[in-house]
Amino acid sequence: MSARALTAVVADDERLLREQLKARLADVWPELQIVGEARDGNETLARADELRPDVMFLDIRMPGMTGIEAAREILSLPDWRGEIVFVTAYDEYAIAAFEQGALDYLLKPVEPDRLRQTAQRLKARLAVRDMHPATPLEEAALDALMSRLSRLQQGMSAPPPGVPPLRWIQCTAGSTTRLIDVNDVLFFRSDEKYTRVQTREQEAFIRTPIRDLLPQLDGQQFWQIHRSAIVNLSAIASVTRDDTGRQRVHIRGHSEVLEVSRSFAHLFRAS
Repeated sequence: MSARALTAVVADDERLLREQLKARLADVWPELQIVGEARDGNETLARADELRPDVMFLDIRMPGMTGIEAAREILSLPDWRGEIVFVTAYDEYAIAAFEQGALDYLLKPVEPDRLRQTAQRLKARLAVRDMHPATPLEEAALDALMSRLSRLQQGMSAPPPGVPPLRWIQCTAGSTTRLIDVNDVLFFRSDEKYTRVQTREQEAFIRTPIRDLLPQLDGQQFWQIHRSAIVNLSAIASVTRDDTGRQRVHIRGHSEVLEVSRSFAHLFRAS
C-alpha cells in the first residue's frame, strides 16, 4: 500500500510569486501536491482550516492578516498537525525563525538549493509527526517564535532614520481640511475603506490604511494591537483578559474597547 501523498498550500498576495514557488516545488519535491492557494491572511486561515495540508508556505507580509497573524491562528486550530514555512524578503524575520529553530523559512527570491534543503527537512519532520506529537515545550517554542516575529514586525514600523514621526493628521471633508495633533489621538481603527481617527472630542476619517500609517508614528507612543487598530499608550486605562485568554484594551475617558489580536498579545504579557 503506497503512502499518502503530502499536501501543501501556498499563500502570497502576489500571483507571480505563488506561481514561481509552485514551479520550483514541482522541481525539487515533485510528489508534493499543491492543494490550495491564498491571496491574503484571512483566505490563508480558511484554506488551512478547510484543507488541513501538511505544509503551509506563508508570505509574511499579506493584506488582511499578516503571515505572522495567520500562523498564530493556524497553530491554534483544533488538531492542527501541519508544518509552517515562512517566505519573506526580510532578513530580520528569517534570522528570528532560524535562531528559534521551530519553523523553517525561505528568503525571496526562493533559490532551488535552499528550497531543496527545506523540502528534505520537512520530509523528515513529517515522517515522525504521527509518532511524536507536539509536546507542550514545542508548543511554547512556537508561541515564543511568533511573539519574536511580531516584535520584529513592530520594530520595522518605526520611521526611517532622520525622519521625524508624524506630528499632525490631516483630515479632509469636502472643502474643509482639519489638522489633528497626534497627541490627541486615542486610537486609529480601520473602517472599511478608511481609517478612523478617534480623539476625545471627535472622530475623523483618512484614506491612509493602518499598515501605511504605522511607520509614520512614534513607536514609543503608538502600538499596533490588531491588524485593524493602533492605540496611543497614554490613552490606555487598563488591559483585561477574559476566560479564553483574549485581551481587551480599555480607553481612558472613552467607551470603546479594542481587542488585542494573538499576534500582539505579548505586548501586554506580564514579565
